[in-house]
Amino acid sequence: MAQGDYMDEHKKKYGRRFDHDERERKKKARDVHKHSKMAQKSIGIKGKMIAKKNYSEKALMKRTLKMHEESLSRRKADENVDEGALPAYLIDREKTSRAKVLSNTIKQKRKEKAGKWEVPLPKVRPVAEEEMFRVIRSGKRKTKQWKRMVTKATFVGPGFTRKPPKYERFIRPSGLRFTKAHVTHPELKCTFCLEIIGIKKNPNGPMYTSLGVMTRGTIIEVNVSELGLVTPSGKVVWGKYAQVTNNPELDGCINAVLLV
Repeated sequence: MAQGDYMDEHKKKYGRRFDHDERERKKKARDVHKHSKMAQKSIGIKGKMIAKKNYSEKALMKRTLKMHEESLSRRKADENVDEGALPAYLIDREKTSRAKVLSNTIKQKRKEKAGKWEVPLPKVRPVAEEEMFRVIRSGKRKTKQWKRMVTKATFVGPGFTRKPPKYERFIRPSGLRFTKAHVTHPELKCTFCLEIIGIKKNPNGPMYTSLGVMTRGTIIEVNVSELGLVTPSGKVVWGKYAQVTNNPELDGCINAVLLV
């Protein structure tokens, strides 16, 4: 029997200490001070890691509190009867008072930062690791099995150089590396062959994103400078995101829809 099972059996038979809950409460209260002391004393990489974690927790808490606060959207002003006649063009106009709200632009930027977009394919089939990688046996007697060959389409960038074979863990075959994608503009209903700048997010996980693996549903960044798109302020758009809509390893090309 595992040690934990003995403990559970003992709890069932004899119960807990009478002051168990109080001890747990005090322990939890002490943990905050213990963590603070450790954060103040820690130096070097450990101190940086603790500071980063504390900062992210604090930022998340602030964001949550802000979300729960009253959001300042336009709302109808109290109906006060005005003295005198109103002009005809003002009769049907609703009077509004603007509260302090986060503008749509800021909300959109936050969504993009969090990796949440309105995408053509919101749900995709998860790809198993066995399907994504093939085990490569190496060594004199083929006993080492730590190398993996990526079986899906990948993007590695123009300045990519392979590691020496002895140290290369993930092998990305050159036949499955892509530099261009067929991107469809949903409003223009036209398809363009555009260069890929990078991989923004693979829905299967951050490891596949860092490896540059492109599966169905992956968000990629493409060079749209030749399309002549401009922002409301008149600046030329260079890179935009698109979502892969096909299985590139089966089709031999990448089809994507531009996110506008």
